Amino acid sequence: MKAMLATAVFLSFAALTSIAEPAKAGDYLNSGAERISDACSNPRVLGFITSNFGYKAANYLRTDIAIAEIRDMRQKRLELRDETHPVEREYCRATAITTDGEKRALWYLIERGFGFAGVGSNIEFCLSGLDPWYVHGAQCASLR
Repeated sequence: MKAMLATAVFLSFAALTSIAEPAKAGDYLNSGAERISDACSNPRVLGFITSNFGYKAANYLRTDIAIAEIRDMRQKRLELRDETHPVEREYCRATAITTDGEKRALWYLIERGFGFAGVGSNIEFCLSGLDPWYVHGAQCASLR
């Protein structure tokens, strides 16, 4: 009886926190088929990258640069979830045209099953030449 009550309380808490919490970067997909074929070119993923790069450029790089366009999106690698890998990872590459007129390689990673209790997603990204602290390694190596 206590176990059933504890489970009900936990599920109620989980439901409330998921309703009250704003959408996360990766809460954008409807089905497994879309994840594999369309995630790299998903407008919500690209919008997340564009928006967050603008913030980081202004506040960390201290430059007035933004992503004007993202094109040629493609999946480079897909690591499916299994017994030894609890997080599904999709590695993508694209070309970003920045407001300074430069074409730069854009590397990004979409992780699924990443958050609390395996619910939620994460997106990491890096523009070649615009990572002066090598957060993602030289030339964005960790996202390739």
